Amino acid sequence: MSVFMALPIVFIVNHAFKPFTELFAYPPTFFVNSPTLENFRLLFHFSAESGIPASRYVFNSLFTTTIVILLTLLVSSAAAYALSKLHFKGKYTFNKINTLALMFVPIAVAIPRFLIIKNLGIFNTYLAHIIPMLAMPIGIFLIKQFMDQIPDDLIEASKMDGAGNWRVYWNVMLPLVKPALVTVAILTFQASWGNVEGSSIFMDDESLRTLPFYMNTLVAQSGNIVAGAGLSAVAGLVMFVPNLILFVILQNKVMASMAHTGIK
Repeated sequence: MSVFMALPIVFIVNHAFKPFTELFAYPPTFFVNSPTLENFRLLFHFSAESGIPASRYVFNSLFTTTIVILLTLLVSSAAAYALSKLHFKGKYTFNKINTLALMFVPIAVAIPRFLIIKNLGIFNTYLAHIIPMLAMPIGIFLIKQFMDQIPDDLIEASKMDGAGNWRVYWNVMLPLVKPALVTVAILTFQASWGNVEGSSIFMDDESLRTLPFYMNTLVAQSGNIVAGAGLSAVAGLVMFVPNLILFVILQNKVMASMAHTGIK
């Protein structure tokens, strides 16, 4: 089963190193027979000819993705703590709203997001990449489910020792929900790293656009179907590798979030 699940990864890697003849071979081949770096050379060639180097797109993606992950973890965990352990008017209503928000796909709220970004005056800024990504209902839901399983007696004991809500949240709750935090971090990375909405809808300034948008436009820029296929294969590999590396590094925490309650 593991070998079967790994086949798409093997195909992505092999596909990026295929020469033109193998990219259009019929019947299609799964493994590369004559590996070449020509597709990667074409990628750097188009990057050199464009007015903005590919390194700028990489920086934009890394910068915005890092900020989004940090702020999403802070916002989601703080909201989850409030919805799980604090008592205030409207708590259950907010829980239901967050659950309902899980049903909405990004394209369904594209127009409201655009109007909000425009009215906030952050169009063509990094904030247009960051702020829309902070609303992550699945992150709040997942962390809240972990916090619900932490005994209230632990919180009461901390408060008896003089800890306030922020101290309980930071020093007691967060260490106990590390597996959930890591899982949310991976989900946030995948959503932000592969996001093209911000660059295509909220950006007119090419220098502020991200790597996924640039990769998606490579085929159109090439003007050549054959070269475009090679660039598309390389783009798929470049966008996939960071996700694989992050998951391999943090896989133990991810597995823990699926197998355990968050309390050890």
